[in-house]
Amino acid sequence: MEINRLLEILEGELVCGEQFLEKEVVWGFASDLMSDVLTLDTDQLVLVTGLNNLQTIRTAEVADIECIVFVRNKKVLPPMIAIAKEHEMVLIECRYSMFGAIARLHEAGLKPVY
Repeated sequence: MEINRLLEILEGELVCGEQFLEKEVVWGFASDLMSDVLTLDTDQLVLVTGLNNLQTIRTAEVADIECIVFVRNKKVLPPMIAIAKEHEMVLIECRYSMFGAIARLHEAGLKPVY
């Protein structure tokens, strides 16, 4: 699915990366443990997390993740935005819980990594 569709499904707030909304994501992974994220070797993946700090952005950079959804009304901080822009990432804020966000995305056709 295109990221703009994901944004619509989650009723999310786009923080940065508006020029990349037509990129495709196929896989979803939800975690607050960045060590688990680093075990992934999957392209076209969206990371769903409640961990809103620089470690999340740096982990996504290393794992080549281009789209991150922050759940539970977590707000993206300005330093995170600066790094995400530099690495052409899409950042989205979402009011849903992690479970609720993933359930909606799975129902819409996003595939789980495992």
